[in-house]
Amino acid sequence: MKFTGTENYVATQDLMLSVNAAITLQRPLLVKGEPGTGKTLLAEEVAGALGMPLLQWHIKSTTKAQQGLYEYDAVSRLRDSQLSDIEGGERVRDINNYIVKGVLWQAFTAEQPVALLIDEIDKADIEFPNDLLREIDRMEFYCYETRELIRAKYRPLVFITSNNEKELPDAFLRRCFFHYIKFPDAATMQRIVDVHFPGLKSELVSAAMKTFFAVRGLPGLKKKPSTSELLDWLKLLLAEDIPLEALHSKDESTAVPPLIGALLKNEQDVTLFEKLMFMQRHNR
Repeated sequence: MKFTGTENYVATQDLMLSVNAAITLQRPLLVKGEPGTGKTLLAEEVAGALGMPLLQWHIKSTTKAQQGLYEYDAVSRLRDSQLSDIEGGERVRDINNYIVKGVLWQAFTAEQPVALLIDEIDKADIEFPNDLLREIDRMEFYCYETRELIRAKYRPLVFITSNNEKELPDAFLRRCFFHYIKFPDAATMQRIVDVHFPGLKSELVSAAMKTFFAVRGLPGLKKKPSTSELLDWLKLLLAEDIPLEALHSKDESTAVPPLIGALLKNEQDVTLFEKLMFMQRHNR
């Protein structure tokens, strides 16, 4: 299996090499990068390109590693045992009816190779990655309630994303192949825009991207806009039929370009950008 990119996802050469290296090594691919750089979408596109079903596990701050394996619903079993009569006790006697299979169980027992996305692993507590080490490494785990060993029929292609909210343990990192998605340069960003908005007027794209990179380059910005936010902004500019002139108006009463709220998400950043625009106009 080789990933060579898709029509809907602009993958750089080093990213494609990393995906294929993870496939060759049969190790999870740990993907880091700024929010909005396509980490989650990568797993979806690779799975689609390779013809593999995709199982997704979106991690929250309260997520425990055990939930990825299975959960035993003892409360439901107790309730059913209290409510069932003599003829309706069959369900209660079979403990399998109260085992909730997690995504790792589903991936291990799938009838064909699958892709597995563990999204934003850094949201969980620090012990979460270590708790998954053995299962991901050995591709098996034991279910004590049913007394069975769940062993992977096929090794799934595992994608793990992180936004760097927490450092991941060294032991976990040793078992992964790592790739950092760099923020796209202007040429790559142009390709991304072309994929999402084919045939868009080059003048509009050029003006929008000039503003976008000016915002990202503003020193002291609390939150830099991401690729996905640029695409949202372009979508709004088209939907509202904003004229090209509005993006580089010389009218000083227009402090910022229209719909800039798609890029700037707090008042401090808006104020900084207004100052930048004011300085640029008065330096012409």
